[in-house]
Amino acid sequence: MEAFVRRRDELAEGEGVPVGLAHSAGASRQWVSDELTRAAREVADRRRAEGEAWVARLWRRTVLAVWAAVGVLLLVQLLTALAGGWSVGRTAGLVAALVSAVLLSAAAWLHRARGGVLAPVIGEDNRLSTSRTVAAAWVLLSVFAVLVMAVELAAAPDAGARGDLLAGLGLARGAGMVTVVALTCAVAVVVRRTVTVRVQGRRLQKVRADRPRAADLLTDDAGRGAFSDVQYMLISAAAVVFAAVRLAGQPDRLPDLPWGLALLVVVSTVTYLAGKYAESSRPVVLSVVRAREVGDLHAPIRTGDDIEIRGTGFVPVGATEPDRLSRMVVRIGTVHVHAPLIPVRGGFASPADTALTVPVPVEVEPGRVEVQVVTAAGAETNRYPIDVVE
Repeated sequence: MEAFVRRRDELAEGEGVPVGLAHSAGASRQWVSDELTRAAREVADRRRAEGEAWVARLWRRTVLAVWAAVGVLLLVQLLTALAGGWSVGRTAGLVAALVSAVLLSAAAWLHRARGGVLAPVIGEDNRLSTSRTVAAAWVLLSVFAVLVMAVELAAAPDAGARGDLLAGLGLARGAGMVTVVALTCAVAVVVRRTVTVRVQGRRLQKVRADRPRAADLLTDDAGRGAFSDVQYMLISAAAVVFAAVRLAGQPDRLPDLPWGLALLVVVSTVTYLAGKYAESSRPVVLSVVRAREVGDLHAPIRTGDDIEIRGTGFVPVGATEPDRLSRMVVRIGTVHVHAPLIPVRGGFASPADTALTVPVPVEVEPGRVEVQVVTAAGAETNRYPIDVVE
């Protein structure tokens, strides 16, 4: 990547351009764009290969993290048992942790090519999903609580003790937690469906990431902090910790989540859903003008001229890499023109999110033609008519 940046800055200053192309601004610009496109694709191929290798190694780390959590639980139980003595609840918690760890390790091995334990929470865009992560946390806590009670039920000395344990599973005591688990799981399904429908309806653009990152839980696709995701993660994490503490204190019943805390999670969930519905990155062409250099005379658009397409959403969120910028295409009539990479020191002048410059090729027939932009995510803009004269 460092070599690509150096090469881009050199070409932006005109260094390394063949002397034979110096007489033609269009030819030199196309040659520069082709050189940068080839270099950008090599960088992208190496980045994708690194991402796949990183994900393939991730499953071992997830297994180590699971068993490290079991070790921490055992250490905490041993320390707390020094004051109160060992109890059936501690045994049940340790057995439930061991069973959960075995199941998670098996799942990690089966999904070792997709990130191990994290496979269910990685979205189709290869990013960690906030909604799936929150739902998975509540589901894991619920399964752990039920396993703890199952072990205690198996070790119960008489029918009275078993009756008390079964009463701990009553809806009156676990209604708050059941509500939160159902709501977060429903949100994970709704969000996935919403994103799919909006992408297919061309109202949202999604670009696949090279690999998942922990920051995906708190940011948007561009890596910027997202308020809806941050508040959803923080409030949900606090509620999960509260429920875990209640379970540790009363392992013979489901954590009785207070309705005030459950309502807070509901409000956070609604805010998160509203943020997802508010997302929009539909590309739109607002105007097309003839690109004019300083000193040029005013004239209509002719074949061979450069046109500047102005609008919004041309560069999808998370698609600022040169390889993805080079995939942008402009349809001028029936001719497909790849948007050239125009480098400047520190970046690219075109393509940009609000404007891009392309030449009108000689294959375009004079007359009224329509201009349409196809982004790197495959989304198409509206058709904008222009007049090309002879």
